[in-house]
Amino acid sequence: MMSSDATSILRRGLLALLALGATGVLAELVLLEHYEEPVQWLPMALLALTLVTIVRHWVGSTRATLRAFQVLMLTLIVAGIVGTALHAKTNVEQEQEVNPGTGGLPFYWEVVRGELPLLAPGVLIQFGLMGLLYAYRHPALKNGDR
Repeated sequence: MMSSDATSILRRGLLALLALGATGVLAELVLLEHYEEPVQWLPMALLALTLVTIVRHWVGSTRATLRAFQVLMLTLIVAGIVGTALHAKTNVEQEQEVNPGTGGLPFYWEVVRGELPLLAPGVLIQFGLMGLLYAYRHPALKNGDR
């Protein structure tokens, strides 16, 4: 079993990596102008909220800040799944429009390689899982801090 010192260092490292990743993806979305439609603002807003929640929790780690963080991480996971589905739907529609007679494996290959990166929203899922890993058996949950 790891010492609480080592566990604390690993937790802080996970949180720092999550903050770094969220900052990078948020910057990338801005550079890609991922804000043309209202639905495109959602990942940007969630990533910004992730950064605010991380800072708030880092400054004062309480049960309430950790619970807010966990809810946000679950929201990131759901948003990543929905984003992947939206990217796939758009790519399917575009491929049907461009090549209406295509089917089977060639069709699905073009959908996966479509204009919208099919796996890009998966980074939200990864961030959500990383955040939940950070919160797993966190001391703030045991202490009963409010």
